[in-house]
Amino acid sequence: MELNEKEEFVIVLDFLPNGYPFDNRPSFRKTPIAQVMSKKYFTLLEIIPKKDVTIQAMEELYIGEGKRDKVHHVAGRIGMDRLTQTAKSELEVVIEKLVKENPQRFLNFFNKCGPISTRMHQIELLPGIGKKHMWGILEARDEKPFESFEELKERISAIPDPIRIVIRRILMELNNEDKYKIFVR
Repeated sequence: MELNEKEEFVIVLDFLPNGYPFDNRPSFRKTPIAQVMSKKYFTLLEIIPKKDVTIQAMEELYIGEGKRDKVHHVAGRIGMDRLTQTAKSELEVVIEKLVKENPQRFLNFFNKCGPISTRMHQIELLPGIGKKHMWGILEARDEKPFESFEELKERISAIPDPIRIVIRRILMELNNEDKYKIFVR
């Protein structure tokens, strides 16, 4: 994936038809807004829908360069601190859905990631993975690349739920808990 690649699809976390409740402007001046997450790089965005369009949570929307059905424009990026409670509660569900829809991307990470420095490996950035587990993963992938999360679970007994580990890492990156970014742009 190229880093300059533009996002094309997003998943709606929350739709506020009357804008933000903390917006002090009169209601006729407020614009509807949706909080969304991009499918490729897990970027949190605010979008402004077209006039008289209703959007549902978990709905997939096109925000690319072509003709947009429901999106007027992308207002910009937002941080986790700007998410509504509804958006925060949907966040993990959406991330899990995206991880399960594209397992090869995350398996490629397990199969191909390399060292960051002489003392640290990218695998160690995953929550709960230390040196011992890292060496187990590296030795197992040298024998044969992982082809599914199930196979990863079977071959590396220390990792009972690789999907959950990936989700936790993505949430850490969204919260800016680490200077390294593996999955989030």
